[in-house]
Amino acid sequence: MRTEDMYYNEQKRSEVMEAARRLRRKFLRYQQAEIVYSLSHKKLMELANAAGAIYRMDGIVLINREIFDEYLERFHETKENSDLKEED
Repeated sequence: MRTEDMYYNEQKRSEVMEAARRLRRKFLRYQQAEIVYSLSHKKLMELANAAGAIYRMDGIVLINREIFDEYLERFHETKENSDLKEED
């Protein structure tokens, strides 16, 4: 099989994407999350707390990325929502 054929193989691409998702960190320390999400410490902790994504143990604060990402999707503006706001 040619390299080109492997690249365009949909099943292989799906397998690679799924493996990448599994490798993605499930928990982030708040310092890492500030960088990943480009949020200030105060705003990050406010949103993570509202999402119920904070884990505390022995002075370490972890944020569950899956829970936090799901919570952030509530704030996603679709094109239709953006167009409606502009008309007001």
